[in-house]
Amino acid sequence: MRSTTSNPDKDFPLREDIRLLGRILGDTVHQQEGSEVFKVVERIRQNSVRSDRDLDQGARAELESILSKLPRDSMLAVIRSFTYFLHLANIAEDEHHVRRRRAHEMIASPPRDGSLALALTRLQDAGVSSEALRNCLEHALISPVLTAHPTEVSRKSILHCQHQVRGLLDDRDRLRLTPGELAENEVALRRAVLTLWRTRMVRSTRLAVIDEVKNGISYFDETFFVELPRLYCQLEDQLGEAFPDRQWSLPSFFKVGSWIGGDRDGNPFVTAEILRETLRRQSIAAFDFYLGEIHALGRELPLSHTLVPVSEELAALAEASPDNAPQRLDEPYRRALTGIYARLAATSSSLDQHESPEHAVGPAEAYAAPGEIVADLQVLVDSLAANGAELVAGGRLRRLLRAVDVFGFHLAPIDLRQNSEVHARTVGELLARAGRCGDYADLDEVARIALLAEEVGSVRPLYSPYIDYSAETVGELAIFFAARELRQRYGAAALPNCIISKTDGVSDLLEVALLLKEAGLLVPGATPQLALNIIPLFETIDDLQRAPVVMQGLFALPAYRALVASRQDQHEVMLGYSDSNKDGGFLTSGWELYKAEIGLTRIFAEHGIRLRLFHGRGGSVGRGGGPSYDAILAQPAGAVAGQIRITEQGEVIASKYANPEVGRRNLEILAAATLEETLLAADRDSLPTSEFHQAMEELSTLAYRAYRQLVYETPGFTRYFRESTPILEIATLNIGSRPASRTASERIEDLRAIPWVFSWAQCRLMLPGWYGFGSAVKRWRDGQPDGLALLQEMHRRWPFFRTLLSNMDMVLAKSDLAIASRYAELVSDAELRKTTFARIREEWHLTRAALLAINGQNELLADNPLLQRSMRNRFPYIDLLNHLQVELLHRLRAGDDDIRLQRGSLITINGIAAGLRNSG
Repeated sequence: MRSTTSNPDKDFPLREDIRLLGRILGDTVHQQEGSEVFKVVERIRQNSVRSDRDLDQGARAELESILSKLPRDSMLAVIRSFTYFLHLANIAEDEHHVRRRRAHEMIASPPRDGSLALALTRLQDAGVSSEALRNCLEHALISPVLTAHPTEVSRKSILHCQHQVRGLLDDRDRLRLTPGELAENEVALRRAVLTLWRTRMVRSTRLAVIDEVKNGISYFDETFFVELPRLYCQLEDQLGEAFPDRQWSLPSFFKVGSWIGGDRDGNPFVTAEILRETLRRQSIAAFDFYLGEIHALGRELPLSHTLVPVSEELAALAEASPDNAPQRLDEPYRRALTGIYARLAATSSSLDQHESPEHAVGPAEAYAAPGEIVADLQVLVDSLAANGAELVAGGRLRRLLRAVDVFGFHLAPIDLRQNSEVHARTVGELLARAGRCGDYADLDEVARIALLAEEVGSVRPLYSPYIDYSAETVGELAIFFAARELRQRYGAAALPNCIISKTDGVSDLLEVALLLKEAGLLVPGATPQLALNIIPLFETIDDLQRAPVVMQGLFALPAYRALVASRQDQHEVMLGYSDSNKDGGFLTSGWELYKAEIGLTRIFAEHGIRLRLFHGRGGSVGRGGGPSYDAILAQPAGAVAGQIRITEQGEVIASKYANPEVGRRNLEILAAATLEETLLAADRDSLPTSEFHQAMEELSTLAYRAYRQLVYETPGFTRYFRESTPILEIATLNIGSRPASRTASERIEDLRAIPWVFSWAQCRLMLPGWYGFGSAVKRWRDGQPDGLALLQEMHRRWPFFRTLLSNMDMVLAKSDLAIASRYAELVSDAELRKTTFARIREEWHLTRAALLAINGQNELLADNPLLQRSMRNRFPYIDLLNHLQVELLHRLRAGDDDIRLQRGSLITINGIAAGLRNSG
């Protein structure tokens, strides 16, 4: 075990790990590519480091000379070398975070922000009662939702190799390895790095949806199956210590959801058959985990009834088991577990046509519902506890009991999602073919609402199996019919939500209600029953501004209000960070989201309906990303109320959940922040809200104008964007099953927000994460003599504004105007290049100056030294890949179709994304 206390420099072990991995990678390059290539890589590395850290102009000139003369084969090796180095550095950093946390816990340091221990301490200090906390948890729902949005550029094979490296580094840190064992460990590391080097880095074909499903399931295998039950156990134990006046047995309020296999918005490859196969594979993963745990428990519970009594219920469970082996007749726990195993195997076979990893000892009846499994496991727990073995029940058995309650038969609840325009066309065709309304598309909103409300309440169906419909309508109805079938098979929790993209009116939700009725998922009548949550997704600036009005209109409709009543007077609303940012810019998007939450909270309270918000955040700041803890605490008072769902997208999923310990920490942060924001938000009542809000409104108006003038009103800006970024290359990267644009149009309005943000990150401008703020502050301060003092007070006292600026600080620190200027040189129109980049450069400097004036720092990331140091160490390697990417783009766009150049450009995208970490 490596000591973390002998050296006062806390980052010394991190540097050791990076040096070790860098040395192994260098040796691998030397052995595999030859000494000449290795020498070139080393010369480039040394000059890049001197150029970046020491501002050595001679080193920069030599670096540019080397890069411009690189042979094509050598260039590919150089690109791969530095890309792999950044991936390995990420692994070392993640392991260092785990190491520092363990060291922190070993010396009993005070708990940190984001820990459940500190959250509970703060609740105690604030006088929150155990009853208030219990009530919060009884109604809570915390759910990170995995999406397949295409910003994860690494292949699963690469991630698997990285997982091996991570495990070997962890062994060096945790175990007391002998010199011989250390040597064996290094050999294993070399083997893993060599495998990485010989593994193709980028995909040769586009991912299929089922590939994305398998990728998503792998995070349950690696992290969620084990760490989520542990988190529940940890919270129950800490609650017992902090609030000992009651027994704590928590409901399963923390669940990981998924869009993968259910998100049809713009993805024609998600079909009813894909949905069926997705749930089948998820179910198989859940049952394989349960079966493995039951098998392990059989080894852990050889308790004999000749030595310890058992409950009558446990004895009955053992007797019902098909295990009658003589050598186990006195081992009732093992026999009971054998019976549970047989029933689980029968259930998986019945549901999924899946054979269990280990054959059951005999036939058994399948379980009808997850609650039956929980009941059988609880019999074991109760018998152990009643007979002096409660400690035994508190380990694997306790965690498995929780896992079954959380993951059920289905593993993760899948959200269905589709664009409102598709729903409108489908409903229009159903109405027309049934002879009910032939011109639905031409009706105004009032007429649509009246017609739909009447149809939703009618017991007469519109659909007929004897009528031929368009392929689109057939496909949409098939999804809803499949959803009904799958909910009957796997349980209602498998498919609980239906999300409507691009919601802008009341009719959008009524259309989905009508489609659900046609599929038997809404039963009309005097007390109608709605089986799924209908969730509007408000995405553009205009839609966000209308969101409270739309929900007010819905709740005023008796037909819809009755549907909400059937859902226990609870309604979810999703807010889109990505498209609102692309539509109106960083500042306006953030402010309109905040205002929408305030308005929605008020409307829901007036109607006596519980609001749950679903935050559609991406990995980058330009898509609503940033630290989750700060983001949750920055919500308006009352907007969380114990319930929150947040998307986890692209490469962020791997960075948060590929490492089990890092994953548990991120899950803990979500739980801690939700509890704090729900029960301590009243502390913000003293804020001068009207003054702060007025300033934000004025700044937002100015920033919106600046952003729209650049992006949507500058002649030729679309061309500038497409030529100065690798957007065309990103579209060929095969990083997702979904097309990059919603239509064949080249308009920015039709481009998905993900490649929009991803492209700006690659060229190191990060424009969606800051543009417009600097000029807005400058113009606002021109009319506000004391404006800076007010902005500084807002930064000091208002979590929303402070988080907004903190995220912008991170984005600006990752940007680089010198590198961005090289990308600008790719624009063929010299005048467009000159004028557009000059505007961007001026705004960057204004934004940086405004930020530092408000937060009182003298440099970017001054209050985040860990990230600052990390980025400084990475920049020489990221910058180098940027320079190589520009060179490759020059050659490719000049007509050179050498496959090596194409492959090299795609690998640079991979490497830059790895270096920046949250770029998409």
